[in-house]
Amino acid sequence: MTTHTFNPTSWHHVLATLPPALTIDSGDVVVTRTIDANGWDEHGNKVFKAGNPMNGPIAVSGAEPGDSLRVDILAMTPTRATGWTRAALAANVVNPDFVPHLPPRNRAVWHIDRNAQTATLEDPLAALAGMVFPLAPMIGCFGVAPAGGQAISTATSGPHGGNMDYRRFGPGTSVRFPVAVPGALFFVGDCHALQGDGEIVGTGIETAYEVTVRLSVDKRGVNWPRGETERDIFAIGNARPLEEALQCATTEMAVWLRDEFGLDLVASSHLLGQAVRYDIGNVYDPAFTVACRLSKQWLPKKRA
Repeated sequence: MTTHTFNPTSWHHVLATLPPALTIDSGDVVVTRTIDANGWDEHGNKVFKAGNPMNGPIAVSGAEPGDSLRVDILAMTPTRATGWTRAALAANVVNPDFVPHLPPRNRAVWHIDRNAQTATLEDPLAALAGMVFPLAPMIGCFGVAPAGGQAISTATSGPHGGNMDYRRFGPGTSVRFPVAVPGALFFVGDCHALQGDGEIVGTGIETAYEVTVRLSVDKRGVNWPRGETERDIFAIGNARPLEEALQCATTEMAVWLRDEFGLDLVASSHLLGQAVRYDIGNVYDPAFTVACRLSKQWLPKKRA
């Protein structure tokens, strides 16, 4: 296993089959520094255009279509003492007749205390004075090159991953993406210091991060991203409307339980019917994200 330090000098607004910026072996670790969703780096300099700029792509030797790319998120460290959010609910998350009452969607600045691992509004409203939030770092946008020569915007998401904004994509989580092109071509960026479910103001606390990941080829294929934490497994669906994202996630979970845990559809129906949990990753961007999540306490042993 080799550890690579990847310092990009250019970024991408699409996930696509592009020339790799770095090629590594399966199981290698990559340490890279991201810029924020608006293109500001760790020093507060504007180095790229807004729109979730991605580092990459990183090619992994031996990854072939039909495989999956396992991404172990090992560590995330904020590299800047400030972040920003929008200051109003998005219009699509409230009733239409409530939209005229929403305040302007100005940008709010947050102070990030990297020692205390906390975030506070720089100019808090009186009602929020003294409120301190613990950091919960997550990767907002990451994934692999999609199939068919597509170039898919970092504004949205699909089976390849992309802009999912699911807050469980943080340190300690492993994710598997479907490989569609040789080398997989992994992209990463748009890190958040903190975000609630749904990204309902259109942002998390957007800032710059040092991200450490391990990238490994897994010969077990997947159709949609699958994730694992210490306590749970989850399948991701990215689509619009929200019910279609839920359908994709639930189908992927049923396939996973069948292929890797030996549960037929009757057994998985009983299990999921009583134990499933659904999380909303993103309801702001063109494709919504739903996670179908199951506690590991309910899982039978994996097939050999």
